[in-house]
Amino acid sequence: MLLLEEFEKYVAQNELFGHDDKILLTVSGGVDSMVMMSLFAASGYRFGVAHCNFQLRGQESDEDEALVAEQARRYGVELFNRRFDTQGEMERTGESMEMAARRLRYTWFRSLCDEHGYNVIAIAHHINDSIETFFINMLRGTGLRGLTGISVQAGRIVRPLMFATRKDILDYATAHRIPYREDSSNRSTKYLRNKVRLGIVPMLREINPQFTTVMRRNISRLTDAQTFIDRSVELIRRDAMTEQGGLYTLHVDRIDASLPLGYVVYEILNSMFGFKGDTVDALCHALQQNNTGRRFYSREWVATIDRGRIVIGRIADEDTCMTQVEQGVLRSYCGSSVLHYEYCDIDMIDSVTTPDNVALVDADKLRFPLTLRRWQQGDWFVPFGMSGRKKVSDFLIDAKVSMAEKSRQFVLLSGDDVVWVVGRRADDRFRLTRQTENVLKITREIL
Repeated sequence: MLLLEEFEKYVAQNELFGHDDKILLTVSGGVDSMVMMSLFAASGYRFGVAHCNFQLRGQESDEDEALVAEQARRYGVELFNRRFDTQGEMERTGESMEMAARRLRYTWFRSLCDEHGYNVIAIAHHINDSIETFFINMLRGTGLRGLTGISVQAGRIVRPLMFATRKDILDYATAHRIPYREDSSNRSTKYLRNKVRLGIVPMLREINPQFTTVMRRNISRLTDAQTFIDRSVELIRRDAMTEQGGLYTLHVDRIDASLPLGYVVYEILNSMFGFKGDTVDALCHALQQNNTGRRFYSREWVATIDRGRIVIGRIADEDTCMTQVEQGVLRSYCGSSVLHYEYCDIDMIDSVTTPDNVALVDADKLRFPLTLRRWQQGDWFVPFGMSGRKKVSDFLIDAKVSMAEKSRQFVLLSGDDVVWVVGRRADDRFRLTRQTENVLKITREIL
């Protein structure tokens, strides 16, 4: 009963929702979401249930779906179920499984809210999930914001179990005989989260049995620090940034010289315009070199160095979004995608056959810096497996690429030669051969 009382107290203290709200619960069939559904029913909230079957685990996925449907009927609540062709989406977009599943489910959740009048989406993340996210972000490289774990509330998404530990939830499920299913993929160390959960966290808990309590406090303090920073950066932004006719100008000379300029610029450009850390690092370096005219891109915005200032505007339709890729760079951004670069020895390559979102090229044939930009009329390449050249425009027509997708198509060039029509086909001139020793593996991931 203690978990139920803590749940109701946590919801009230954080003002997550009330009894007048209509709440959509996202229920997978696992213990966390099944306990969440039980708590909502016991507390008398108005809710419906949404279940995603990603069809990735065969019969297991179908059995998850059946259990959720059975429990929803037991509680007498509205049930929404949807089966997704996740594998097909991965092949179509080049996304990872996690990225594709996340995009599919959140798009569907939002549409359910709009269609059926739900104003809150509840997700069953708990404090252990937040701690794992802390370590995942730290390992990938992050700013302070990435170390604040998972937010309790973001728009209409709420996480009402963030006060609870995984043990609290399991104990409640056992005591109240709540049925749930264990996802077999949770035991696989193929995924980074599972490596953290099954490897790193147990070792740290062995060192400090109070690990979860300590980490909860650490994340809380870091969240407070980020809140303080957000407020401070907002005050700086008011003094240092002007706007006129849709163009924003960041007057760098108005920022206190005693402050870490790169960090301040990152906080402003990331929060307002979505610029990534790597891009801001390169921008600040160009700023220090007084490289007037250098341009840097986020998904929808372009930042230009202009005599010690940074001018930010929407990307124009005719903008080629050209950026340079220096040798040794690990990632770069193009539109709604990120390209990851991995240099490896030919002996590490098992197969030259790759999905469309991956290109394997002979690194020794490349001339750096590479150029990444939108394709242009007149661009041509030799499609992998062919001997003759082909215009990129004709290739896109033959591939039945829509007009909207064409406008967002990028190419990667070495000198004037196309190396890769990004996400579609590499150039045969840069293919791996028996003489290849060094390989550049390029992976496109949808943001």
